[in-house]
This record gives sequence, structure tokens and C-alpha cells, in this order.
Amino acid sequence: MEPTPTAQYVPGDWLPIVIQFAAALGFVVFAMVVTHLIGPKRQSKVKNASWECGIESKGDARTPISIKYFLIAILFVLFDVEIIFLYPWAVNFRAMGLDGFIWMLLFMALLLIGFYYVIRKGVLKWE
Repeated sequence: MEPTPTAQYVPGDWLPIVIQFAAALGFVVFAMVVTHLIGPKRQSKVKNASWECGIESKGDARTPISIKYFLIAILFVLFDVEIIFLYPWAVNFRAMGLDGFIWMLLFMALLLIGFYYVIRKGVLKWE
């Protein structure tokens, strides 16, 4: 019986990937330079004015905003990203077996502990 050969990678195997990255980077740099050179350069008071949704802005943009807004936004992103980890687990549920199920129970327990902590701290209470 002959031994099975192991795969040997040489630096030349990475050449197509390096060429792809170089071409992508070159295209981005080329596009940015060309648009900067041939784009219009007209400046006016109306063009430089701040507009949002077609309504003229009034007052200072640096008004204080409650920290609760940012905490809820960060918590939404945090829990949303954690939920993304559940999809591959659900797809491979049977292949992972009991070991995968136990690890997911641990993951869900930590997720729920974090959610309980957030509720106990009163972060989600909006006044």
C-alpha cells in the first residue's frame, strides 16, 4: 500500500490571489484619481450648505443626545451579531451532535446572562 501524498503549497500558489487584490486596489485608486481630476469643481454658498432630507438645518449640530440612545444602538448591534452565530448552528444542528448542542447551550446561557444584566442595569428603560 502506498502512502498518500500530502499537499505542498508553494508561494506561487498565492500568485492569482495577489494579482486579484492588486487589480482591485489598482482599480479603486484609478477610479478615485480619475473622478477627482475630471469631476466638476464649482463651489457656491447654496452647494456648500448643509441639508438633510430637503429641510434646511437650524441650530447647532452639536446638541447633547442622551447616552441611552447610544447604549441601545450598541446593544442592538451586539445582540444582532450574536444572533448571526445561531444560523450556522441551526443549519448544521444534526452534524454537530450532542457536543455542538452543549456548546450552543453554553453560548445561549452567556447571551441570556448578558441580556439579564442589561435589564437589571435599566439600560432599556426609556424615560
